[in-house]
Amino acid sequence: MLTDVHQHIWPPAFVELLRSRTTPPHLDGWTLHLTGEPPYAIDPADHDITARTHLAASDGLDLALVSLSSPLGIEHLPPAEATPLLTAFHDGALDLPAPFGVWASCCLTAPDPDAVAHELSRGCVGLQLPASALLDAAGWAHCAPLLDVLTRHDKPLFVHPGAAPPAAGTPPWWPALVPYVQQLHAAWFAFRAFGRTRHPRLRVCFAALAGLAPLHGERFAARGGGRGEIDFDVFYETSSYGTRAVDALVRAVGIDVLVSGSDRPYAPPVVPDLGADAAVHALRTANPARLLHGRTPDAHRAGRVEERSHS
Repeated sequence: MLTDVHQHIWPPAFVELLRSRTTPPHLDGWTLHLTGEPPYAIDPADHDITARTHLAASDGLDLALVSLSSPLGIEHLPPAEATPLLTAFHDGALDLPAPFGVWASCCLTAPDPDAVAHELSRGCVGLQLPASALLDAAGWAHCAPLLDVLTRHDKPLFVHPGAAPPAAGTPPWWPALVPYVQQLHAAWFAFRAFGRTRHPRLRVCFAALAGLAPLHGERFAARGGGRGEIDFDVFYETSSYGTRAVDALVRAVGIDVLVSGSDRPYAPPVVPDLGADAAVHALRTANPARLLHGRTPDAHRAGRVEERSHS
């Protein structure tokens, strides 16, 4: 199964609901309005289901996982506003043709574990949460009942950048390079400090290589954080990074926890040159399967041995 774990498509009913709104997030035609951000022109082809299906086929994908665009801020709307949008997204995304699969999303102003369980029972592969909701102990505690649902259903969590209005005078690329990276970096360390103990069996995937947080392992050890044992149930998705960054993560955490993602339509897929077909197979096939479905007992035992060898 050649897999891309990170794409976005807005189903038609979801688009129409965004157009019916008068406050952010809302669409005026194909112009997106978000709180604190300048209007942003959306390319209709990015959300044309037929075109995107052909594009996934041309990429050779057997599975492309789509999710809600967390920077829209929908998860943080009041339930009366968030619920119709979430329903429209889930209904439309679950109705997409092959090769698409779906990450669920949820309202965080009034977290409802039963709603998450319902979407998992309908076929969602796991739950996406915005990194902005997971920056500290309070954030992980707030989301803990939702994560308990994932553990019970043996489904993973996908941590994606959340809303990040640009600072005044910054260039258009600023949110993707500064607050998105900072959010993921903080969420990764917060999971390590507060989340893993509470959720020992949870599989977690951080978008965009977790903001390169694992590369700070030496500083982490130097400042008393520990020796940095590898957690083989924490995965790193590759979107918008290439060979140099991916190779650096491989050196820090090993090849077995990196998974391929593109963030289409916002970035094209990149296949890093890691010098071996087996490495690319790991990123695009073997590791995504383990993220989604977990490890066999034999793989768990092997993982523990390998972890000791890295610690």
